[in-house]
Amino acid sequence: MRRIFGSLFLCLTAVVAFVLPTSTAHAAGPRPVIFVHGYTGNATNWTTALSAFASGGYSSSQLFTFDYNFNQSNKISAAQLGTFVDQVRAKTGSDKVDIVNHSMGGLVTRWYVKQLGGHAKVAHWASLAGANHGTTYAGACLVYPSCQEMYPGSSFLATLNSGDETPGTTSYRTWLSPCDGVILPYTSTAVSGGTNTTVACQTHIGFLTDLVVLAQVRSYLST
Repeated sequence: MRRIFGSLFLCLTAVVAFVLPTSTAHAAGPRPVIFVHGYTGNATNWTTALSAFASGGYSSSQLFTFDYNFNQSNKISAAQLGTFVDQVRAKTGSDKVDIVNHSMGGLVTRWYVKQLGGHAKVAHWASLAGANHGTTYAGACLVYPSCQEMYPGSSFLATLNSGDETPGTTSYRTWLSPCDGVILPYTSTAVSGGTNTTVACQTHIGFLTDLVVLAQVRSYLST
């Protein structure tokens, strides 16, 4: 009799183990998000965004900011971003990350995604007032490599925007506004092959604290 009950217990245990999901699969949650600032920016630019994402269901362990030397070549910054992405993936156990960028951060992140193979590790790319095709505003800081690359007609932009502007399975979306004032022309933010959203009137810095836009970004990353 004891053997019968013992065998029955083992069978029931096996059935329960097969039916119940593992804790790892059950706790998937949102992908980690990396926020990348623009020229003269830093991690504090994302204070409002971090709060908005936290209130939308993200935990602090899923939100990251990437700081870099905004005067150096965007190519160097992109390579450093690649290292940071791998560190975040290792820390969170996620195969892919989502990236949200602002201003010149569009150049850093797109160079990583397009030129350094980042499209295999980035699920969503969201650009707020990104300098994706350059801006004449960069003429004020041409002494620095990053601004030289950001100025319309640069070899950096020619390479970045040649061929497919939105490669791989990464999803691309931008937010732009005629009231930007820094990305000149403002249509420079739009990328071919992506979803480009025009905001009626928002300033360049205003995008960073626009709760409506940030909610749209958060919703976009959940798709």
